[in-house]
Amino acid sequence: MNRPGRTLLLRVLRERRGALLRILCWSLVEAVPFGVSGLLVSAAIDHFLADGFLPAVGMLALLLVAAALGALATSRLFPWLAAVVEPVRDAFLTAVVQGVVAEATRSTTPPDTAGVARLTEQVQTVRDVMFALLRVVRQIVFSAVAALVGLSFLAPLVAVISGVLVLLALALFAWLLPGLAARQRAELLAEEEVARRAGTAFGGIRDAIACGGIKSVAAGVDAAVAEQVRRARALARATASRTLIVFLGGQLPVIVLLLASPSLLRNGSLSIGELVGAVTYLTVSLEPALRKLLEVLATWGLQMAVSITRLGQEFAQQQDKRGASPAPQRHDLAVEGLTFGYGPRSAPVVADLGFAVPGGGSLAIVGASGIGKSTLANLLAGLLTPVRGRVAIGGTAVGDIGEAELRGLVGLIPQEAYVFAGTLRENLTYLAPQATEDEIGAAMAAVGLQPVTDRLGGLDALVGAGGAALSHGEKQLVALTRVHLSSARVVILDEATSGLDPDAEARAEAAFAARPGTVIVIAHRISSARRADRVLLLDGQAAYLGTHHELVATSARYADLVGHWDHDKPIPVTP
Repeated sequence: MNRPGRTLLLRVLRERRGALLRILCWSLVEAVPFGVSGLLVSAAIDHFLADGFLPAVGMLALLLVAAALGALATSRLFPWLAAVVEPVRDAFLTAVVQGVVAEATRSTTPPDTAGVARLTEQVQTVRDVMFALLRVVRQIVFSAVAALVGLSFLAPLVAVISGVLVLLALALFAWLLPGLAARQRAELLAEEEVARRAGTAFGGIRDAIACGGIKSVAAGVDAAVAEQVRRARALARATASRTLIVFLGGQLPVIVLLLASPSLLRNGSLSIGELVGAVTYLTVSLEPALRKLLEVLATWGLQMAVSITRLGQEFAQQQDKRGASPAPQRHDLAVEGLTFGYGPRSAPVVADLGFAVPGGGSLAIVGASGIGKSTLANLLAGLLTPVRGRVAIGGTAVGDIGEAELRGLVGLIPQEAYVFAGTLRENLTYLAPQATEDEIGAAMAAVGLQPVTDRLGGLDALVGAGGAALSHGEKQLVALTRVHLSSARVVILDEATSGLDPDAEARAEAAFAARPGTVIVIAHRISSARRADRVLLLDGQAAYLGTHHELVATSARYADLVGHWDHDKPIPVTP
């Protein structure tokens, strides 16, 4: 297992220590029938041979009681198995979704939906296989150990010989395991390649028909299928080696015992009952347990290990796409030679742009619709990767800041505010789950959400999926309060107050200006530009930076925009 997948799995298991301890305790109880079966069968036979009918029946009755106790323990185990397995599934699924969403926000190409489907299937595989391993392998291991312990009381020499042979069998299996894992991984990758090629072929079938390339496309899919079949056969051949291992650890001890039994019976080392009890341990408990253990580990175990490794590689790839530098302590923003376009041959939306915003300062970005304001906002937030140049916060390039640290440092509020199903409190504290009642109240008061809260009936009122109970402006107030309450120290308002009246907009912007940190506003009204320390005017391939009064005096384009705003004609909203 590679480190990201293993680390995530171990973290979840550490968090479920209590459930694992209960599984251990009930497993010990469940193994009782396997531990006492041979002893009770031996005692019953010896009593029968000695004409002790009632004691013999008593021994068999005790065997039934032990079996009932084991069945009770098995029924008690299932809730605790679920308490371990489901959090593992949730953790891996969360990691996959976070990686896919992060990649989608950074990429300008459509997401690989087939790849996402494969990853989620592998998460479900991890869940199903882990449940099977905990349910089956746990039972097998405990029953085998219990059988060896019981055998050691009945026939110590046989127990020693059997234990040595079992250890040799497991050592041989461990030696073969890396090769089995490599073949399992190759088969999984071949299966993924089949899915990828088939998905590409089906998605581009019209183009293939139009270009006369059907045979070529089909040949590519056929080649992938043939490779997957070859890998599957190689895995099957390697897996068949466990037959020899089962013979060594499970069947050879029985053969040795039966060959030695005449001598053991003659010299009194074993009674008839003890011989039958020893055979019972070996044939009913030990050999089936070893056979099932190797079968499960060679199939489900390898499948789980390879799936976790594969998922861990996806986590690592997502982590590698962004550096791991800690969040900077300063909050000044520096843009140097920033250039970005949505395609290799398209005209750049942002070209060789440079400016700086001191920590604690504010900047308003203005320009006509479609000029690139929202694109610039996404570049500043690290959601898009520039073709050239860089955006730095506190002297550290945005691309070098760890993903989690960056999301805690930068808050981007778009025009279309997102409100999810749940209570108002859950929506407000999503980025600050530890916020106190006083902190929530202060944020609502500062931004202007308190009247909305009162109308809804308090923080625990349900707002519905998408904020069905809220107007557009009220949704924006929820999003503004959420970020105001968060730890974000670089806040970007991308038309985030477009649904508010001028007074409410002024109040919200003043609330962010009063917070520690830097504020960037994609201006919707001239009042936002007037309140900012400086204004950045985007005008095609050019950009102009200055105070509101400086730009009015030096830029005809800015003066024209101001004139439109002053006549209550705000510039169109950027898509």
